[in-house]
Amino acid sequence: MIIHFRKLRLTSTLSNVARNNLNLKPSENPRFQNTKRALQSDAKLPRKAIMKEAQAALLEYLHSTRSLQFLDADNMCKNSPFFLQDLLRKIQKNHDDGDMKRSISRYLRYHPINEFEPFFESVGLKPSEYAPLLPRGMIFLNDDHLLMDNYHTLCNYGVPRSKMGKIFNDAPQVFRYDNRVLQSKLEAYEKLGVASSILVKAIASSPFLLVGDVNLGFVKVVEKLKHLVVAKDDSWIEGHLLDGVSFNWGMMLELLSLLGKVYRKGQLADLISRHPCVVFEDSGGRTLSLIGFLFKFGLSLNQISLIFLELPQIQIGKFFSNLRHCFLFLSEIEMQAAEIGRIFQSHSLLLGSSTLKKTTSLLGNLNVGKKRLCRIIQDNPQEMKNWVLGKKLQPLENSNEEQESKMLKTEFLLSLGYVENSKNMEEAFKLFRGKGAELQERFDFFVKAGFDCEDVRKMIRVAPQILNQTTDRINMKIEYLVNEGYPISTLVSFPSFLSYTPQRVKLRLSMYNWLQDHGAADPGLALSTLIACSEKIFVSQYVKRHPSGPKVWKDLKTEIYSED
Repeated sequence: MIIHFRKLRLTSTLSNVARNNLNLKPSENPRFQNTKRALQSDAKLPRKAIMKEAQAALLEYLHSTRSLQFLDADNMCKNSPFFLQDLLRKIQKNHDDGDMKRSISRYLRYHPINEFEPFFESVGLKPSEYAPLLPRGMIFLNDDHLLMDNYHTLCNYGVPRSKMGKIFNDAPQVFRYDNRVLQSKLEAYEKLGVASSILVKAIASSPFLLVGDVNLGFVKVVEKLKHLVVAKDDSWIEGHLLDGVSFNWGMMLELLSLLGKVYRKGQLADLISRHPCVVFEDSGGRTLSLIGFLFKFGLSLNQISLIFLELPQIQIGKFFSNLRHCFLFLSEIEMQAAEIGRIFQSHSLLLGSSTLKKTTSLLGNLNVGKKRLCRIIQDNPQEMKNWVLGKKLQPLENSNEEQESKMLKTEFLLSLGYVENSKNMEEAFKLFRGKGAELQERFDFFVKAGFDCEDVRKMIRVAPQILNQTTDRINMKIEYLVNEGYPISTLVSFPSFLSYTPQRVKLRLSMYNWLQDHGAADPGLALSTLIACSEKIFVSQYVKRHPSGPKVWKDLKTEIYSED
């Protein structure tokens, strides 16, 4: 009876406690307050501390629960930030106490993860890169025996885990080799004299070395470099195998063989020791391109070899770029090809050692014309070292020849009717290109061709640009006009004809003649009417007058413009 009474009292007490708790507001509920305080406490934790707790929980799960090797699990935890962030987002939705590590451990107990995701991320792959590598129907790493066996073979050999992402990207078949196949490939390279330290660095940059048979090109390159480097220190070769850079060992071998023909062993060793970029930059491709470039200017292999021996401390690619820039500069100032070749043969080292300013900047800052600049360079190519980037330029003094040319140009413009020191005179100076003697020579050519002096003056006032052409070009255009049946006097009323390209003129007149022959155009149309209008208007007003006109126009255009 007493026992029964005590049970009734206990039941009543529990009921009252439950009833009281149920009547409490959430904010008054002690349990809710504890949880809320825990969440607030956890929210105040630094992000770095939260990540450390997440890493610790994941490490415990992967190593203790999933039985992954400690080093593998540790690497996955420390080098998979994307995976951990995603995991934390999932945990924080249902997080109910202040112990983040405990929450993650509880979550992982009931929600097994795809272990391949943090694994691939930990070897250096982004989620977008490893997505195609995720196996179907498999989430546990230890279930993929081939992958883990080959992975551990590389790890034990010394390949850093962080560098294996490139192997997965470039040579994923390496991780599908059967037992000891990968180990036998590594041993094969060692038997041929490649040190393990060099092989480790090479594999990380050129994973294809582990695909197929032994890469003899790589073996021979290492052998040659070991014999050339005076100290015969393997670390020297390792130091120049750049991370993430794939090397073309065949190209490097080709370059070393070529250089071996022109240098003594001591010379080549000295060159490569001082300038490793000769061999390693772009796998020697830049050096081979530079040699081919200099060949085009008539330099022999022996001459090029001397340039390399005196090469300043500059990357081969930059040296090559400077040379090409110089070639473009000399071409833009209209230097003759033979003169350019002569300068490259004698001053390539100078041209490649510094970067020249742009052509427009040089012409403007030096206040010279192209012809004078050509003469200055031809007389003394060393002048170009004063025109490099970073140096301030001063305008060159006018030469006696320039002063004489300016005087002749002034006299010529006065003869055309310009007023000295007027605004029109200043504009004419800019408009008429060439020396005063050249302008007078072109004027005289028109007179000799049969034009009256006064007519020539009128023509020049209407179309001053016609004097900016050589007499040979002017003569060619006049002859074509006459051969087409037009009198030379046509140019008096339409001097701009001489400014149009020969292709445009030939195309328009050929089409006009065809239209006349087929009764689709009136004879005797003015030359200006045919030539001066835009192509769109010419096609719509003349070409389309005949059904076959557009096709004939297209064929003529192709034929005439391909003649160049």
